[in-house]
Amino acid sequence: MRRAFRLLLVTTVSTALLAIGTTVPGQAAPPDKRSCSAPEAAADGFERASAAEVGMDAAAVQRAVDFASSRLRTNIQIFRNNCLVGSGPLNDVTGNTPWHLWSSTKSIVSMLAGVAVTQGRLDVDSPIGRYLPAGEGDDAHRAITVRALLTQSSGMDQGIIAEGIVPGLGFGVDAPAQALTLPISQPGRFQYSQLGPDLLAYVVENAVGEDLQAFAQRELFDPIGIAPQDYYWARDRTGHTYGFALMFLPPNDFARLGMLMANDGAWNGRRIIGSEYIRQLRTPSEANQCYGYLFWLNNTPCIGPSFPSQQTLNTPMLAGMPDDAYAMVGFLQQNNFIIPSLGIQVTWNGVLGDVSPDLSTILSASTNSELYTNFFRALGEALPDEDLPSIPYEPTFNRDIDVSSFFDPDILLGTLGLGPDAAVPTGPVAPPLSDAPPGCLVFACLPVSPETPRRTGG
Repeated sequence: MRRAFRLLLVTTVSTALLAIGTTVPGQAAPPDKRSCSAPEAAADGFERASAAEVGMDAAAVQRAVDFASSRLRTNIQIFRNNCLVGSGPLNDVTGNTPWHLWSSTKSIVSMLAGVAVTQGRLDVDSPIGRYLPAGEGDDAHRAITVRALLTQSSGMDQGIIAEGIVPGLGFGVDAPAQALTLPISQPGRFQYSQLGPDLLAYVVENAVGEDLQAFAQRELFDPIGIAPQDYYWARDRTGHTYGFALMFLPPNDFARLGMLMANDGAWNGRRIIGSEYIRQLRTPSEANQCYGYLFWLNNTPCIGPSFPSQQTLNTPMLAGMPDDAYAMVGFLQQNNFIIPSLGIQVTWNGVLGDVSPDLSTILSASTNSELYTNFFRALGEALPDEDLPSIPYEPTFNRDIDVSSFFDPDILLGTLGLGPDAAVPTGPVAPPLSDAPPGCLVFACLPVSPETPRRTGG
Protein backbone atom coordinates (compact mmCIF):
# COMPACT_ATOMS: atom_id res chain seq x y z
CA MET A 1 0.00 0.00 0.00
CA ARG A 2 2.81 2.41 0.97
CA ARG A 3 4.68 1.55 -2.23
CA ALA A 4 1.57 2.25 -4.31
CA PHE A 5 1.06 5.55 -2.50
CA ARG A 6 4.70 6.58 -3.11
CA LEU A 7 4.35 5.66 -6.78
CA LEU A 8 1.15 7.70 -7.05
CA LEU A 9 2.83 10.66 -5.32
CA VAL A 10 5.89 10.58 -7.62
CA THR A 11 3.67 10.28 -10.70
CA THR A 12 1.49 13.18 -9.59
CA VAL A 13 4.46 15.47 -8.85
CA SER A 14 6.18 14.57 -12.14
CA THR A 15 3.01 15.24 -14.09
CA ALA A 16 2.57 18.59 -12.37
CA LEU A 17 6.15 19.61 -13.15
CA LEU A 18 5.70 18.67 -16.78
CA ALA A 19 2.38 20.51 -16.98
CA ILE A 20 3.89 23.82 -15.88
CA GLY A 21 6.91 23.32 -18.10
CA THR A 22 10.60 23.74 -17.41
CA THR A 23 11.03 27.17 -18.87
CA VAL A 24 10.10 29.15 -15.77
CA PRO A 25 13.25 30.57 -14.10
CA GLY A 26 14.37 28.45 -11.19
CA GLN A 27 12.09 25.57 -12.15
CA ALA A 28 13.96 22.27 -12.32
CA ALA A 29 13.34 19.98 -15.27
CA PRO A 30 11.82 16.54 -14.68
CA PRO A 31 14.63 14.10 -13.83
CA ASP A 32 14.37 12.31 -17.17
CA LYS A 33 14.42 15.47 -19.31
CA ARG A 34 17.31 17.85 -19.81
CA SER A 35 16.93 21.58 -19.34
CA CYS A 36 19.32 24.19 -20.78
CA SER A 37 20.29 27.73 -19.85
CA ALA A 38 19.73 30.75 -22.02
CA PRO A 39 22.93 32.13 -23.60
CA GLU A 40 25.02 34.03 -21.06
CA ALA A 41 26.52 36.54 -23.52
CA ALA A 42 25.90 38.00 -26.95
CA ALA A 43 28.70 35.89 -28.45
CA ASP A 44 27.25 32.65 -27.12
CA GLY A 45 25.03 30.40 -29.20
CA PHE A 46 22.14 28.33 -27.93
CA GLU A 47 22.85 25.22 -25.92
CA ARG A 48 22.05 22.13 -27.94
CA ALA A 49 20.61 18.81 -26.82
CA SER A 50 19.53 15.66 -28.54
CA ALA A 51 15.82 15.18 -28.99
CA ALA A 52 15.90 12.15 -26.71
CA GLU A 53 17.44 14.18 -23.88
CA VAL A 54 14.35 16.40 -23.75
CA GLY A 55 11.83 13.61 -24.27
CA MET A 56 11.31 13.99 -28.01
CA ASP A 57 11.54 11.59 -30.93
CA ALA A 58 14.46 12.60 -33.16
CA ALA A 59 13.00 11.23 -36.39
CA ALA A 60 9.72 13.08 -35.85
CA VAL A 61 11.57 16.32 -35.07
CA GLN A 62 13.44 15.94 -38.34
CA ARG A 63 10.19 15.35 -40.22
CA ALA A 64 8.82 18.57 -38.78
CA VAL A 65 11.98 20.45 -39.80
CA ASP A 66 11.85 18.92 -43.28
CA PHE A 67 8.24 19.99 -43.71
CA ALA A 68 8.96 23.56 -42.62
CA SER A 69 12.05 23.84 -44.81
CA SER A 70 10.01 22.62 -47.79
CA ARG A 71 7.63 25.54 -47.19
CA LEU A 72 10.05 28.43 -47.77
CA ARG A 73 11.20 28.63 -44.15
CA THR A 74 14.70 30.07 -44.48
CA ASN A 75 15.49 29.64 -40.78
CA ILE A 76 13.96 27.11 -38.39
CA GLN A 77 14.76 26.64 -34.70
CA ILE A 78 12.98 24.20 -32.40
CA PHE A 79 13.62 24.38 -28.65
CA ARG A 80 12.49 22.39 -25.67
CA ASN A 81 13.37 23.47 -22.14
CA ASN A 82 15.64 26.12 -23.73
CA CYS A 83 17.62 23.41 -25.55
CA LEU A 84 17.98 23.69 -29.33
CA VAL A 85 16.87 20.33 -30.69
CA GLY A 86 16.01 21.05 -34.33
CA SER A 87 17.54 23.35 -36.96
CA GLY A 88 16.80 24.15 -40.57
CA PRO A 89 19.27 23.36 -43.36
CA LEU A 90 19.89 27.07 -44.11
CA ASN A 91 20.36 28.24 -40.54
CA ASP A 92 24.12 28.69 -40.79
CA VAL A 93 23.63 30.98 -43.77
CA THR A 94 20.61 32.94 -42.54
CA GLY A 95 20.92 32.99 -38.75
CA ASN A 96 22.87 36.24 -38.41
CA THR A 97 21.30 38.21 -41.26
CA PRO A 98 18.70 40.80 -40.20
CA TRP A 99 15.29 39.78 -41.51
CA HIS A 100 12.17 41.93 -41.66
CA LEU A 101 9.87 40.79 -38.86
CA TRP A 102 6.88 42.67 -40.26
CA SER A 103 4.06 42.59 -37.67
CA SER A 104 6.09 40.65 -35.12
CA THR A 105 7.49 44.12 -34.46
CA LYS A 106 4.16 44.82 -32.75
CA SER A 107 4.92 42.11 -30.21
CA ILE A 108 8.32 43.66 -29.48
CA VAL A 109 6.55 46.95 -28.71
CA SER A 110 4.29 45.00 -26.36
CA MET A 111 7.36 43.54 -24.66
CA LEU A 112 8.80 47.03 -24.24
CA ALA A 113 5.51 48.17 -22.76
CA GLY A 114 5.86 45.23 -20.39
CA VAL A 115 9.32 46.35 -19.34
CA ALA A 116 7.97 49.84 -18.66
CA VAL A 117 5.01 48.43 -16.69
CA THR A 118 7.35 46.19 -14.69
CA GLN A 119 9.47 49.21 -13.83
CA GLY A 120 6.40 51.18 -12.72
CA ARG A 121 6.71 53.71 -15.52
CA LEU A 122 3.60 52.80 -17.51
CA ASP A 123 0.04 51.96 -16.44
CA VAL A 124 -2.00 49.92 -18.93
CA ASP A 125 -5.29 51.31 -17.64
CA SER A 126 -4.28 54.95 -17.92
CA PRO A 127 -5.43 57.11 -20.83
CA ILE A 128 -2.60 57.79 -23.23
CA GLY A 129 -3.11 61.53 -22.68
CA ARG A 130 -1.22 61.02 -19.42
CA TYR A 131 1.89 60.30 -21.49
CA LEU A 132 1.40 62.66 -24.42
CA PRO A 133 2.72 66.21 -24.54
CA ALA A 134 0.11 68.85 -23.81
CA GLY A 135 -1.88 69.74 -26.87
CA GLU A 136 -1.15 66.56 -28.84
CA GLY A 137 -4.36 64.83 -29.87
CA ASP A 138 -7.96 65.74 -29.20
CA ASP A 139 -9.90 64.64 -26.11
CA ALA A 140 -11.20 61.45 -27.75
CA HIS A 141 -7.74 60.26 -28.75
CA ARG A 142 -6.15 61.24 -25.45
CA ALA A 143 -8.84 59.19 -23.67
CA ILE A 144 -7.74 55.97 -25.42
CA THR A 145 -6.16 53.69 -22.83
CA VAL A 146 -2.81 51.97 -23.13
CA ARG A 147 -4.66 48.67 -22.84
CA ALA A 148 -6.84 49.56 -25.83
CA LEU A 149 -3.73 50.10 -27.96
CA LEU A 150 -2.27 46.82 -26.71
CA THR A 151 -5.43 44.91 -27.63
CA GLN A 152 -6.12 46.75 -30.91
CA SER A 153 -9.46 47.94 -29.59
CA SER A 154 -8.97 51.71 -29.60
CA GLY A 155 -11.68 52.17 -32.22
CA MET A 156 -9.40 53.99 -34.64
CA ASP A 157 -10.20 53.15 -38.26
CA GLN A 158 -7.94 50.59 -39.89
CA GLY A 159 -6.36 50.42 -43.31
CA ILE A 160 -3.96 47.50 -43.05
CA ILE A 161 -2.14 48.15 -46.32
CA ALA A 162 -2.85 51.88 -46.61
CA GLU A 163 -1.26 52.53 -43.21
CA GLY A 164 1.90 50.59 -44.00
CA ILE A 165 2.78 51.05 -47.64
CA VAL A 166 4.19 54.59 -47.48
CA PRO A 167 6.24 53.98 -44.30
CA GLY A 168 7.45 50.72 -45.85
CA LEU A 169 8.86 52.69 -48.76
CA GLY A 170 10.60 55.10 -46.41
CA PHE A 171 8.29 58.08 -47.00
CA GLY A 172 6.31 58.08 -43.73
CA VAL A 173 6.36 61.52 -42.12
CA ASP A 174 5.06 61.43 -38.52
CA ALA A 175 3.32 58.19 -37.56
CA PRO A 176 2.14 59.15 -34.03
CA ALA A 177 0.75 62.47 -35.25
CA GLN A 178 -1.09 60.71 -38.05
CA ALA A 179 -2.52 58.11 -35.65
CA LEU A 180 -3.94 60.96 -33.59
CA THR A 181 -5.88 62.18 -36.65
CA LEU A 182 -7.55 58.84 -37.48
CA PRO A 183 -11.33 58.76 -37.03
CA ILE A 184 -12.50 56.83 -33.97
CA SER A 185 -15.56 54.99 -35.16
CA GLN A 186 -16.07 51.95 -32.95
CA PRO A 187 -14.25 51.98 -29.58
CA GLY A 188 -13.92 48.52 -28.08
CA ARG A 189 -14.07 46.76 -31.45
CA PHE A 190 -11.08 44.76 -32.66
CA GLN A 191 -9.47 46.53 -35.60
CA TYR A 192 -6.03 45.51 -36.80
CA SER A 193 -4.44 48.96 -36.98
CA GLN A 194 -0.87 49.67 -38.03
CA LEU A 195 -0.82 53.23 -36.73
CA GLY A 196 -2.10 52.08 -33.32
CA PRO A 197 1.15 50.25 -32.49
CA ASP A 198 3.09 53.25 -33.85
CA LEU A 199 1.20 55.40 -31.36
CA LEU A 200 1.85 52.88 -28.59
CA ALA A 201 5.59 52.98 -29.32
CA TYR A 202 5.43 56.76 -28.93
CA VAL A 203 3.46 56.46 -25.69
CA VAL A 204 6.02 54.05 -24.22
CA GLU A 205 8.81 56.40 -25.30
CA ASN A 206 7.13 59.30 -23.48
CA ALA A 207 6.40 57.16 -20.43
CA VAL A 208 10.05 56.18 -19.97
CA GLY A 209 11.34 59.63 -20.90
CA GLU A 210 13.89 58.67 -23.54
CA ASP A 211 14.25 57.50 -27.12
CA LEU A 212 12.44 54.17 -27.49
CA GLN A 213 15.37 52.42 -29.16
CA ALA A 214 17.80 53.57 -26.48
CA PHE A 215 15.42 52.23 -23.83
CA ALA A 216 14.94 48.98 -25.76
CA GLN A 217 18.68 48.45 -26.13
CA ARG A 218 19.52 48.96 -22.47
CA GLU A 219 16.50 47.35 -20.81
CA LEU A 220 15.52 44.55 -23.21
CA PHE A 221 18.12 43.80 -25.87
CA ASP A 222 21.38 44.10 -23.89
CA PRO A 223 20.26 41.72 -21.09
CA ILE A 224 19.48 38.93 -23.59
CA GLY A 225 22.49 39.44 -25.86
CA ILE A 226 21.16 41.49 -28.78
CA ALA A 227 23.80 44.03 -29.77
CA PRO A 228 22.98 47.43 -31.33
CA GLN A 229 24.85 46.57 -34.53
CA ASP A 230 22.72 43.43 -34.99
CA TYR A 231 19.58 45.10 -36.28
CA TYR A 232 17.89 48.01 -38.01
CA TRP A 233 14.67 49.45 -36.62
CA ALA A 234 13.22 52.09 -38.93
CA ARG A 235 12.01 55.51 -37.91
CA ASP A 236 9.64 57.88 -39.62
CA ARG A 237 10.99 61.12 -41.06
CA THR A 238 10.50 63.01 -37.80
CA GLY A 239 12.50 60.39 -35.89
CA HIS A 240 9.78 58.27 -34.26
CA THR A 241 10.37 54.51 -34.12
CA TYR A 242 7.75 52.51 -36.00
CA GLY A 243 5.73 50.07 -33.91
CA PHE A 244 3.75 48.24 -36.58
CA ALA A 245 6.69 46.71 -38.53
CA LEU A 246 10.08 47.65 -40.02
CA MET A 247 12.24 45.91 -37.43
CA PHE A 248 15.00 43.96 -39.20
CA LEU A 249 16.41 41.42 -36.73
CA PRO A 250 18.54 38.28 -37.27
CA PRO A 251 16.72 34.98 -36.63
CA ASN A 252 19.25 34.11 -33.91
CA ASP A 253 18.18 37.27 -32.07
CA PHE A 254 14.50 36.76 -32.84
CA ALA A 255 14.81 33.40 -31.09
CA ARG A 256 16.23 35.15 -28.02
CA LEU A 257 13.08 37.25 -27.79
CA GLY A 258 11.01 34.08 -28.04
CA MET A 259 13.12 32.43 -25.35
CA LEU A 260 12.62 35.38 -23.02
CA MET A 261 8.87 34.93 -23.37
CA ALA A 262 9.18 31.16 -22.96
CA ASN A 263 11.00 31.86 -19.69
CA ASP A 264 8.16 34.01 -18.37
CA GLY A 265 10.05 37.27 -18.90
CA ALA A 266 13.28 36.29 -17.11
CA TRP A 267 16.74 35.55 -18.50
CA ASN A 268 18.94 33.24 -16.45
CA GLY A 269 17.31 34.49 -13.27
CA ARG A 270 17.20 38.20 -14.18
CA ARG A 271 13.65 39.53 -14.28
CA ILE A 272 13.06 41.75 -17.35
CA ILE A 273 9.28 41.61 -17.85
CA GLY A 274 7.03 40.94 -14.89
CA SER A 275 5.08 37.68 -14.68
CA GLU A 276 1.83 39.54 -14.13
CA TYR A 277 2.24 41.52 -17.34
CA ILE A 278 2.96 38.33 -19.27
CA ARG A 279 -0.10 36.71 -17.72
CA GLN A 280 -2.19 39.62 -18.98
CA LEU A 281 -0.43 39.55 -22.35
CA ARG A 282 -1.52 35.92 -22.77
CA THR A 283 -5.10 36.55 -21.59
CA PRO A 284 -7.78 36.84 -24.30
CA SER A 285 -8.96 40.41 -24.67
CA GLU A 286 -12.62 41.36 -24.52
CA ALA A 287 -12.46 42.49 -28.15
CA ASN A 288 -10.96 39.27 -29.54
CA GLN A 289 -10.63 35.91 -27.82
CA CYS A 290 -7.53 34.99 -29.81
CA TYR A 291 -5.64 38.23 -29.24
CA GLY A 292 -3.87 39.48 -26.14
CA TYR A 293 -1.36 42.32 -25.90
CA LEU A 294 -0.21 42.41 -29.56
CA PHE A 295 0.34 38.63 -29.44
CA TRP A 296 -1.96 36.03 -31.04
CA LEU A 297 -3.38 33.34 -28.75
CA ASN A 298 -4.34 29.72 -29.32
CA ASN A 299 -7.94 30.39 -28.42
CA THR A 300 -11.40 30.52 -30.00
CA PRO A 301 -13.64 31.99 -31.25
CA CYS A 302 -11.25 34.19 -33.14
CA ILE A 303 -11.58 37.41 -35.10
CA GLY A 304 -9.04 37.79 -37.87
CA PRO A 305 -7.58 41.12 -38.97
CA SER A 306 -9.66 41.29 -42.14
CA PHE A 307 -13.12 40.42 -40.76
CA PRO A 308 -14.92 43.76 -40.61
CA SER A 309 -18.27 42.25 -39.66
CA GLN A 310 -16.64 40.49 -36.69
CA GLN A 311 -17.08 37.08 -38.30
CA THR A 312 -15.50 34.55 -35.97
CA LEU A 313 -13.73 31.26 -36.59
CA ASN A 314 -13.66 28.31 -34.24
CA THR A 315 -10.31 26.95 -35.44
CA PRO A 316 -7.45 27.69 -33.04
CA MET A 317 -4.19 29.03 -34.39
CA LEU A 318 -2.23 25.87 -33.49
CA ALA A 319 -4.78 23.07 -33.81
CA GLY A 320 -3.97 20.15 -31.55
CA MET A 321 -1.61 22.15 -29.32
CA PRO A 322 -2.48 23.16 -25.74
CA ASP A 323 -4.62 26.21 -25.07
CA ASP A 324 -1.71 28.13 -23.52
CA ALA A 325 0.17 28.41 -26.84
CA TYR A 326 0.68 31.93 -28.16
CA ALA A 327 2.74 33.62 -30.84
CA MET A 328 4.43 36.60 -32.42
CA VAL A 329 3.03 36.72 -35.94
CA GLY A 330 4.41 38.69 -38.88
CA PHE A 331 3.50 38.98 -42.55
CA LEU A 332 4.91 36.16 -44.72
CA GLN A 333 5.07 34.04 -41.54
CA GLN A 334 7.74 35.48 -39.26
CA ASN A 335 6.89 33.66 -36.05
CA ASN A 336 7.86 32.90 -32.50
CA PHE A 337 5.55 30.17 -31.16
CA ILE A 338 5.61 29.56 -27.40
CA ILE A 339 3.87 26.64 -25.68
CA PRO A 340 4.64 26.97 -21.96
CA SER A 341 2.98 23.75 -20.81
CA LEU A 342 5.17 21.71 -23.16
CA GLY A 343 8.35 23.76 -22.76
CA ILE A 344 8.29 24.23 -26.54
CA GLN A 345 9.47 27.23 -28.55
CA VAL A 346 9.57 27.34 -32.34
CA THR A 347 11.18 30.26 -34.13
CA TRP A 348 11.14 30.58 -37.88
CA ASN A 349 11.45 33.10 -40.68
CA GLY A 350 10.83 32.90 -44.39
CA VAL A 351 8.58 34.04 -47.22
CA LEU A 352 5.00 32.75 -47.42
CA GLY A 353 4.93 28.93 -47.26
CA ASP A 354 1.23 28.64 -46.46
CA VAL A 355 -0.92 27.04 -49.17
CA SER A 356 -4.23 27.90 -47.53
CA PRO A 357 -6.78 29.30 -50.01
CA ASP A 358 -7.98 31.74 -47.34
CA LEU A 359 -6.86 35.20 -48.47
CA SER A 360 -6.51 36.45 -44.89
CA THR A 361 -3.85 33.78 -44.26
CA ILE A 362 -1.76 35.16 -47.09
CA LEU A 363 -2.29 38.85 -46.35
CA SER A 364 -1.81 38.83 -42.61
CA ALA A 365 -2.30 36.80 -39.45
CA SER A 366 -4.90 34.08 -39.76
CA THR A 367 -6.47 31.88 -37.16
CA ASN A 368 -6.43 28.93 -39.55
CA SER A 369 -3.16 28.16 -41.30
CA GLU A 370 -2.29 25.05 -43.26
CA LEU A 371 1.40 25.69 -42.59
CA TYR A 372 0.87 25.95 -38.84
CA THR A 373 -1.50 22.99 -38.61
CA ASN A 374 0.60 20.51 -40.55
CA PHE A 375 3.86 21.57 -38.95
CA PHE A 376 2.51 21.22 -35.42
CA ARG A 377 0.85 17.92 -36.28
CA ALA A 378 4.32 16.69 -37.25
CA LEU A 379 5.89 18.22 -34.15
CA GLY A 380 3.20 16.66 -31.97
CA GLU A 381 4.38 13.25 -33.16
CA ALA A 382 7.78 14.12 -31.68
CA LEU A 383 6.25 14.31 -28.18
CA PRO A 384 5.41 10.68 -27.38
CA ASP A 385 4.79 11.41 -23.69
CA GLU A 386 2.06 13.94 -24.48
CA ASP A 387 -1.50 13.07 -25.40
CA LEU A 388 -1.91 15.50 -28.27
CA PRO A 389 -4.72 15.10 -30.80
CA SER A 390 -3.78 14.89 -34.46
CA ILE A 391 -6.14 17.36 -36.13
CA PRO A 392 -6.11 17.51 -39.94
CA TYR A 393 -6.11 20.86 -41.69
CA GLU A 394 -9.49 21.99 -42.96
CA PRO A 395 -9.52 25.18 -45.03
CA THR A 396 -11.84 28.00 -44.13
CA PHE A 397 -12.85 30.73 -46.50
CA ASN A 398 -13.22 34.31 -45.39
CA ARG A 399 -15.62 35.83 -47.90
CA ASP A 400 -16.27 38.86 -45.72
CA ILE A 401 -13.27 40.96 -46.69
CA ASP A 402 -13.96 44.68 -46.74
CA VAL A 403 -11.51 46.27 -49.16
CA SER A 404 -11.54 49.50 -47.15
CA SER A 405 -10.17 47.64 -44.13
CA PHE A 406 -7.04 47.05 -46.20
CA PHE A 407 -6.91 50.10 -48.39
CA ASP A 408 -8.62 53.26 -47.14
CA PRO A 409 -7.63 56.04 -49.60
CA ASP A 410 -7.96 58.76 -46.93
CA ILE A 411 -5.50 56.93 -44.70
CA LEU A 412 -3.12 56.43 -47.61
CA LEU A 413 -3.24 60.11 -48.50
CA GLY A 414 -2.73 60.98 -44.85
CA THR A 415 0.58 59.10 -44.77
CA LEU A 416 1.68 61.40 -47.60
CA GLY A 417 0.56 64.50 -45.72
CA LEU A 418 -2.55 64.98 -47.84
CA GLY A 419 -6.30 64.76 -47.36
CA PRO A 420 -8.54 64.76 -44.26
CA ASP A 421 -6.35 62.34 -42.27
CA ALA A 422 -3.12 64.27 -42.83
CA ALA A 423 -1.24 65.40 -39.74
CA VAL A 424 0.99 68.36 -39.09
CA PRO A 425 4.50 67.02 -38.32
CA THR A 426 5.62 67.62 -34.74
CA GLY A 427 9.23 68.32 -35.73
CA PRO A 428 11.65 68.76 -38.62
CA VAL A 429 11.09 66.32 -41.48
CA ALA A 430 14.11 64.44 -42.83
CA PRO A 431 14.47 63.24 -46.45
CA PRO A 432 13.00 59.81 -47.31
CA LEU A 433 15.11 56.78 -46.32
CA SER A 434 17.60 59.00 -44.53
CA ASP A 435 17.98 56.63 -41.58
CA ALA A 436 18.20 53.38 -43.57
CA PRO A 437 21.62 51.68 -43.57
CA PRO A 438 22.94 50.23 -46.84
CA GLY A 439 21.28 47.00 -47.91
CA CYS A 440 18.20 47.14 -45.66
CA LEU A 441 15.19 47.07 -47.96
CA VAL A 442 11.81 45.30 -47.79
CA PHE A 443 12.81 41.77 -46.72
CA ALA A 444 16.29 41.76 -45.24
CA CYS A 445 19.55 43.62 -44.66
CA LEU A 446 21.96 42.25 -47.25
CA PRO A 447 25.69 42.66 -46.46
CA VAL A 448 26.56 45.21 -49.14
CA SER A 449 28.58 47.48 -46.85
CA PRO A 450 30.48 47.43 -43.54
CA GLU A 451 27.67 49.68 -42.28
CA THR A 452 25.01 47.03 -42.92
CA PRO A 453 23.73 45.56 -39.64
CA ARG A 454 24.68 41.94 -39.03
CA ARG A 455 25.01 39.74 -35.99
CA THR A 456 28.58 38.58 -35.30
CA GLY A 457 27.96 36.38 -32.25
CA GLY A 458 26.85 32.79 -31.94
